[in-house]
Amino acid sequence: MPARYPERIVCLTEESTETLYLLGEERRIAGISGYTVRPPRARREKPRVSAFLSARQDKILELKPDLVIGFSDLQADIARDLTRAGLNVLIFNQRSVQEILDMILALASLVGASEKGMRLVQTLEDGLEGVRRAASAFSRRPRVYFEEWDEPMISGIRWVSELVEIAGGEDVFSGRSHSHGATGRIVADPREVVKKDPEIILGSWCGKKFRPERVAARPGWDAICAVREHQLFEIKSADILQPGPAALTDGVRQIHEILRRSSDRVSGIRSPAAG
Repeated sequence: MPARYPERIVCLTEESTETLYLLGEERRIAGISGYTVRPPRARREKPRVSAFLSARQDKILELKPDLVIGFSDLQADIARDLTRAGLNVLIFNQRSVQEILDMILALASLVGASEKGMRLVQTLEDGLEGVRRAASAFSRRPRVYFEEWDEPMISGIRWVSELVEIAGGEDVFSGRSHSHGATGRIVADPREVVKKDPEIILGSWCGKKFRPERVAARPGWDAICAVREHQLFEIKSADILQPGPAALTDGVRQIHEILRRSSDRVSGIRSPAAG
C-alpha cells in the first residue's frame, strides 16, 4: 500500500506555514495562526484559527485536519486539548539554527517532499554561509545586546544568538541563550547590560513595536556605547522570532546589514555584500 501523507494540516505557528509554502505544498494547509504574515498570501488564502497561546478548537475541528502542527511547550495545553478531541498533533521544539533546519527536513518528509526539503535546506545553508563570509571581512566583531521583551527584559533565544554571531556580532548574553525557557533569559538587573556595554542594541518585542527612546532612557543606560552613539535598531518579530526560514534569510541579513554599517562607521572598511 502506498504511503499516505497528511492532506489537511492546521499550522498553529507561522514557520510551518511558511515552510510548506516554500516547499510548494501549501495546498495541504487547512488553517493557520492569526499571527501569520509570511507569506502574505497565506492570510488571504487560509482561515485563521489560533493565536499563539490559544486556539479555536471548534474552528479547527470543523476543518477536519488529519494533522495539527505546533511549536514548543508553550502550546502544550493546546496540543493536549486537540489530542483529547481525537486529532493527530505534532509539536516541534526547535531552538537553534541546526534544529530549525532539522525541522524543515522533518516537515518535508511528513508531506512526502523530502527532496524539495533537502534543496530548501541547502539554499538556506548557502545563504547563511554567504552572510558568514561577508562578516569575516569586518575588522572586529561589535558587541550586541538583543532584547526580545522589555518588561521584564529578556535577551535573545538561542537561534537569534547564533544568527548574531553568523552575521558578524558578539552576543553579550550568548550564555543565556541556551535556556529552554524565557525565564532563564531574564535580565533582572539592567545594570548587567551597562556592564556589558554593547555597541549595538537590537530589539524585537514580540507583538509590539520596539521603542528605542524608552530603552535609551533607562536609568544609567546613557553610559552604554550603543545609546551614546544612537545604535538602537528594531527587527520585526516576524523576521527573527519565528524559528523557521524567515529568521535564516531576512532576519540574519538585517542583522548583518546593521553590523556592516556599524563596522563601516567605526573603521571605514566596507565588507562585501552577503551572497
